[in-house]
Amino acid sequence: QVHVVESGGGLVQPGGSLRLSCAASGTISTWYVVGWYRQAPGTQRELVATITSTETTTYVNSVKGRFTISRDNAKKMVYLQMKSLKPEDTAVYYCNLMTGGSNYWGQGTQVTVSS
Repeated sequence: QVHVVESGGGLVQPGGSLRLSCAASGTISTWYVVGWYRQAPGTQRELVATITSTETTTYVNSVKGRFTISRDNAKKMVYLQMKSLKPEDTAVYYCNLMTGGSNYWGQGTQVTVSS
């Protein structure tokens, strides 16, 4: 069984930085895609960034140049480095792991950008 756990959220001032972590456990092929999503109150869940097994990355336009997604296969970890944070980045951030035709979600971690 596969489990996904996010961590690293918190309260940060505008312009600040945070690094989110996504830890996967269980039997996982090295061939998986991970996406970071976020959902603010009253809005739909939004795909923020993805990374494939070959480390190809994609980003939503609103975070390009500010967020960086990366992965450590040996540790089964995926990271989302966020800098120059804005109040509109405030949301619950979720990690989604896609492998073997299945999707696995974590519980989410809250990111609040406020002065």
